[in-house]
Amino acid sequence: MSESLLDETTNLTRKAMATREKLLNAAEKVFGKKGYFEASVVNITQEAGVGQGTFYNYFQSKKEIFDALIQQYSRQLRMAIKEEMKDASTHEEAQRKGFQAFFNWVKKHPELYSIVQQSVVVDQELYRWYYAKLASGFLKSLSQGVEDGEFRNTHLETVAYCLMSIGQFLGMRWVFWEGQDVPEQVFNAAMGLIFNGIKNDE
Repeated sequence: MSESLLDETTNLTRKAMATREKLLNAAEKVFGKKGYFEASVVNITQEAGVGQGTFYNYFQSKKEIFDALIQQYSRQLRMAIKEEMKDASTHEEAQRKGFQAFFNWVKKHPELYSIVQQSVVVDQELYRWYYAKLASGFLKSLSQGVEDGEFRNTHLETVAYCLMSIGQFLGMRWVFWEGQDVPEQVFNAAMGLIFNGIKNDE
């Protein structure tokens, strides 16, 4: 392939990726505002400013773009948490950073809560997959904390789901409902509750 043709192909690929991202961003707004069952492909294409034919170049149905949006949420959120945790000097610090990364990400994607919760009635398997992916990240980091003697060796899957629920409802209470950061005293109270329970004091 000549250099000019290669450049043209790259530009087309970038344009296609940008269009797909535009559709996903539009779907995020539409599903968040109208809900899955009231939303339509027309609503999404109008929000994105593209024709319906363009939509079907990327997604076969409303359900397919909904699935893709949940999968993108999962991937981007887990990457943001992992990136924030990587430079922590202790496992407790890593967990704290992970919670902050979650709250910051939700602030940028306020429709996360309503869209993920919709998935429990749209596709329960997708809903379970989303939370299982988050739980697996918690399990990995908690296991490392146990191996290094910082955390108690307890039933870690239980701990993982408890930690997810704490993050979920603190984020909902302050970030989603109030549109503000989780207050420092609230964050510290939650972290105290968590680490007084799982730290290994032996």
